[in-house]
Amino acid sequence: MSARRRRVLVWIAQHALAIVLALMFLAPVVFLTLTALMTDEQALTSDLWPRSWNWDNFAVVFAKSQLLRWTANTLLYAGLGTLFTLVSSVPVAYALARFRFRGRRAAFLLVVAAMMLPPQVVAVPVYLVWARLGLTDTLWPLILPMLLGDAFSIFLLRQFLVTIPREYTDAARVDGCSDVRTLVSVILPMARPAVAAVALFQFFYCWNDYYGPLLYAGVQQEGWTLSLGLATFKAFHSVQWNLTMAATLLVTAPIIIVFFFAQRVFIEGVTLTGVKG
Repeated sequence: MSARRRRVLVWIAQHALAIVLALMFLAPVVFLTLTALMTDEQALTSDLWPRSWNWDNFAVVFAKSQLLRWTANTLLYAGLGTLFTLVSSVPVAYALARFRFRGRRAAFLLVVAAMMLPPQVVAVPVYLVWARLGLTDTLWPLILPMLLGDAFSIFLLRQFLVTIPREYTDAARVDGCSDVRTLVSVILPMARPAVAAVALFQFFYCWNDYYGPLLYAGVQQEGWTLSLGLATFKAFHSVQWNLTMAATLLVTAPIIIVFFFAQRVFIEGVTLTGVKG
């Protein structure tokens, strides 16, 4: 046995578990892609390899749905939602991590308690408020509340900020920096991994959100997001599994691409987020 082959076998043995897990996660994506390229007659049969590569299935999906409009709505929802969450959550997390004030621990416990509250509990009164404001049948009832902060984002950012030594903020105050300038110029550059992780969490949540758009987007397809549109597309084309898989692949592909390029900073942000109280 050659030395090169021996090294390959040793590498496979050392990473056997990771290889098996990777194949388990890749198998559904491969099945989804192959089915999306099949004909309607071949889809979900015992023949797993396409007899002919029907790339026009993706064009049919665009022709039979308002996919571009749904994508624009989803980008608006996810983009503004992520921006508003960061703008509102970062100062709160900074205050909980750095300021000494009476009731700080109670405020932090309130944030933790808010994470445990399902949105369905307050769905009816909140919906009535937005209905009186005339903002139902739009995505604004989902976007505007993010200006008030997100409990999970505040918690994650706060847990990271408490791990940053206080000497940095003390030195900034000695140099005459205000709290705002200290946050922007000193803390945020050091907290970029956590901020990136929160941004990705929020972006993925908004992109995949189905309950919110179902409640507020209304019956007009022009206001739907991708998750709501995809569910409706599946209902109308449930017997055409090749088109259903093609639509699903088009919806999930952007998220896979974003995570593929941002996985390093995402994993770094989650890993470095401490649990210091």
